[in-house]
Amino acid sequence: MIDTHSHILAGLDDGAETMEQTKRLLEKAVEEQITGIIATPHGHHPNFKTDIGAVRTQLAAANAYIEEQQLPIKVYSGLENRLSEQLPQRLKDGEALPLADSQYVLLELPSSGIPAYTVPIIQQLILANYVPVIAHAERNQGIIEKPERLRKLLLHGAVAQVTAGSIAGSFGKAIQKNALTLLDANLIHVYGSDVHSLDKRPFLFNEGLDYLEKKNRHEMVDLMLENNERILLNRNLIVLEPQDIPKPKWWNVFA
Repeated sequence: MIDTHSHILAGLDDGAETMEQTKRLLEKAVEEQITGIIATPHGHHPNFKTDIGAVRTQLAAANAYIEEQQLPIKVYSGLENRLSEQLPQRLKDGEALPLADSQYVLLELPSSGIPAYTVPIIQQLILANYVPVIAHAERNQGIIEKPERLRKLLLHGAVAQVTAGSIAGSFGKAIQKNALTLLDANLIHVYGSDVHSLDKRPFLFNEGLDYLEKKNRHEMVDLMLENNERILLNRNLIVLEPQDIPKPKWWNVFA
């Protein structure tokens, strides 16, 4: 299994702080039967400095430890690229990174909503032969308030990623319900742990998958895991036709 979202590289953001923590996270990933993990430290986030050289150094250190311990896993390069009007140029200049050297770019929106320039940036990325992957779409306040906003982004060529912890319930019942709503509407395509640490923000990779199996979302489990593999292979993703999102019971009162 492939994890498409992680903060396991040491000292780069709010994820692993030390190489020792990176090692423990890699060992836990192996326990979770993850065979490939894309490292996606925050890129050009207002709270964190982005140093591509440091990212590559820590990536090499992680894979050196894997080789030394003969662990059945590999770490690939990436960034959780903060949405900005400079992102297309940064990708061209090598100052931003796609997922595992593929056409897919992990795109982080502000948690509070969807800026007006989001669609133009998505369009620019598509024209540059990249496919934006909206990170943890289920936790964006704008999408929570109106899920149709995510559908609009997808119509312009983006795809969306859900966080394992959201499905497992670690962000609360409301986020868990929103994640299932987006999944059932075929608005989610990719699965990632967004792991930061072993205690406060663990993998919950299998917990999320187990919950979906329990809720009879077997086909979505298969689709997301297949798409994770396809990102690594730089192949086109499986994208299902979006479905209508059921209106809340109180909707008719205000309609």
